Amino acid sequence: HPKGWLDHEEPENTAKSVELMGLRYIVLTSVDRDDLDDGGATHYANCIRAIKARTPEVVVEALTPDFDGDKAAIERVVDSGLEVFAQNVETVERLTSKVRDPRAGYRKTLDVLAHAKQYRPDIITKTSLMLGLGETDEEILQTFDDLREIGVDIVTLGQYLRPTKNHLAVERWVSPEEFERYRVLGLEKGFMEVPSGPLVRSSYRADRVFEKNNLGLAAPAAIPGQEPDSNRIPAFNVG
Repeated sequence: HPKGWLDHEEPENTAKSVELMGLRYIVLTSVDRDDLDDGGATHYANCIRAIKARTPEVVVEALTPDFDGDKAAIERVVDSGLEVFAQNVETVERLTSKVRDPRAGYRKTLDVLAHAKQYRPDIITKTSLMLGLGETDEEILQTFDDLREIGVDIVTLGQYLRPTKNHLAVERWVSPEEFERYRVLGLEKGFMEVPSGPLVRSSYRADRVFEKNNLGLAAPAAIPGQEPDSNRIPAFNVG
């Protein structure tokens, strides 16, 4: 437990790393920081502002904790200059108490995403679902409806993989064909993009959404002696 400790040099160090690596899209994420009054929102914002000050063309996605639903904390992150605000719902409503930390909640995540979109309608909101935990088709489609009702733009779908024997067992292996069917159903519901496949995770090819939807992603920066790599989408763990 960090007991309120923060690396105050992290925002500038992260910004320097982004510039040095010639990145064009990054994902910032963190563990829950319930030891901080604002859940780490100010630190997120400081990291994003530092990145934008050095490399304003870089697209920033923040995959955040739920900040215990604190609207001021959500607004602090959204005001920082990011393009994509993400908070993962992870599973369907019925399975939430079984799958997620007791402090989390399906409706709490929806409220966080809804407030981010209401506060800044121009940003992209994003979430992720793991499949193979015992959810039904009807529950997946209901989750799609719940997400679209609050304006979520992107949902990613991936196979749940059991990290250890102490974690929940995999209830079923979802076939690539089923993932494709869910992708099509999601697009029909109105999502901007639905990256969907067994190995898809929340940051999977995130830059390609911008390219595909003409959202203004800059060309990769040149690094001496190295070819630009459009597949590099690093996730920086901050806080």
